[in-house]
Amino acid sequence: MLHMIGHAFVGLLIGICAKVLLPGHDPGGMIMTAIIGIVGGFVGGWIGRALGWYQPGHPAGFGMSVVGAMALLLAYRYIA
Repeated sequence: MLHMIGHAFVGLLIGICAKVLLPGHDPGGMIMTAIIGIVGGFVGGWIGRALGWYQPGHPAGFGMSVVGAMALLLAYRYIA
């Protein structure tokens, strides 16, 4: 249970960093920010593996997670 809470908290921090780095009107509140951060970690890992920076099965770092969240936030802005 604490592991899931930790992931949600780190996802929230990643989502906040992505929203700070991409100023503008963002739809969604705190929960959507956390979801964007959590999924952004997966997207960042996928981008890093595609570029050859990460081996399969290794998680993305904080910076790459923020980059993934920023890409996801741009897509979310486009859709919403």
